[in-house]
Amino acid sequence: MKSFLDLVEARYSSRSYSDRKVESEKIDYILECARLSPSAVNFQPWRFLIVESEQKRQLLQGCYKREWLREAPLYIVVCADKAQSWKRRLDGHDHADIDAAIATEHICLAATEQGLGSCWVCNFDADLCSEVLDLEGELYPVAIVPIGYPADEPTEKKRKSLDEIVSRL
Repeated sequence: MKSFLDLVEARYSSRSYSDRKVESEKIDYILECARLSPSAVNFQPWRFLIVESEQKRQLLQGCYKREWLREAPLYIVVCADKAQSWKRRLDGHDHADIDAAIATEHICLAATEQGLGSCWVCNFDADLCSEVLDLEGELYPVAIVPIGYPADEPTEKKRKSLDEIVSRL
């Protein structure tokens, strides 16, 4: 990658994966990038669960029943902990989801840099996911990120123009 923009342009939501195992060094690299993500007041209210065993993968697949998800050799489940997150004093707004989202995007970008595919999965049965992963207290799943060597190609990204999303005041 030549620049951050090159990396961002290269990242896409992969929905097909080869059966090639992801090297542990690459997983460790991705997790280190997530660990260094910024968070509100640096509270770091996240937990990253690596799901690699066939048994746990199959159980987790029940939370999001898409055939393509089964292809990924591993999942990183990004969880947030409301007991550890920062709440804005003025209105009590909890930043747990925001912090977990930032870490999730670090995971996806790091995976891309390592030649791996990923995809944000947010439309899943969170209660079943919590049960499958034995989550307790105020820890809850925010995203499931399948990780693997992509077996598909990126499609054209449809994005709004800067004029549609930027106001200069």
